[in-house]
Amino acid sequence: MTRKRLLILSFSPIGGDARVLKQVELFRHEYDVTTCGIGVFSLDGVEHIRIPDGLPARELDGRLITLRLYRAAYRRIGAVRWTRRELRGRRFDAVLANDVEAVPVALELKPAYGVHADLHEYTPRLHEENPAWNRRIRPFWEWVCRRYVSRAQSWTTVGNGLAGEFQREFGFLPELVINAAPFAELTPQAVGEPIRLVHSGACLRSRNLLALVDAVEASGGRFSLDLFLTPNDPGHLAELRARADASANVRVHRPVPYSELLHTINAYDVGVHVLPPVNFNNEWALPNKLFDYIQARLGVIVGPSREMASYIEQYGIGRVTSGFDATALADTLDGVHSDDVAAWKRAADGAAVDLSAERQNVVWRAAVDRLVGRLP
Repeated sequence: MTRKRLLILSFSPIGGDARVLKQVELFRHEYDVTTCGIGVFSLDGVEHIRIPDGLPARELDGRLITLRLYRAAYRRIGAVRWTRRELRGRRFDAVLANDVEAVPVALELKPAYGVHADLHEYTPRLHEENPAWNRRIRPFWEWVCRRYVSRAQSWTTVGNGLAGEFQREFGFLPELVINAAPFAELTPQAVGEPIRLVHSGACLRSRNLLALVDAVEASGGRFSLDLFLTPNDPGHLAELRARADASANVRVHRPVPYSELLHTINAYDVGVHVLPPVNFNNEWALPNKLFDYIQARLGVIVGPSREMASYIEQYGIGRVTSGFDATALADTLDGVHSDDVAAWKRAADGAAVDLSAERQNVVWRAAVDRLVGRLP
């Protein structure tokens, strides 16, 4: 049987995009997969079309936005313009388009069986806390969703809150594929003394990292905190390093490759993520790191974010703070003891198979297989 041709399109650095990498690994054994994205990417049997580094994926022409010439504004985006030109004349049976901005390009290719849209976030409310962005840019992304994303043949997204908003605003209901990590053959480690907290991810002020530091400093030495951070905001990273240098309990590390992350953080006790709901996406966040912590067999402490809290409570893997500031986290830490953490780590071990990528990603497989007629 001739294998179907599948394009996986993403205006992200594919080699570092965990969600897209899972898609490639899922489909490359049964489809002729072509990837198109930013950066170097090489995998046996997969053709990669490299979007040049530095081309913006969401940088809009302000004059065209002011004039509400949205189609022209979209086509003027650097990564969009390059990709439309590079893919012109290529033929695919299906396209898996990652995020809102990739969907119009995917539809323009007219794949034989259609387009599946995987929506990593709710783009129309991405920076709604910024009044100017909300007033000028939000209508553009709503236009893209209404005019293009709603025309895809099927959709997935990362959480129920986002899925419900897409349905309310644009009339389509995505299926759920959480940002689960691949199953890791790890076991819970003995709880340390002090109890070892860890956080991995982007170094951004909106991630509330200073609150983690302040809470640990208030713990009287009962907890340590290790931060593995990508240098998104060099100024903030320098601030955090200065705080760590002055502390006996806090350390800041360089990021580790994703292939090494789970084994690295398996040495810790509790993953912590207290994310203030400064916008809709933060309010409903269900991020990679939550599931990384579970695969690493850690307990988890999160703020009262609705989707994250529901997993903590359902699986008994940690605790939810009463608020998003350092005081709320410090109060929670004050009530945490080694026996609690050991029980959380055992619960994470019990949940690791159910909350693994292998269990979750079957939704993508079914969606694309239905698209090309391999499933009814």
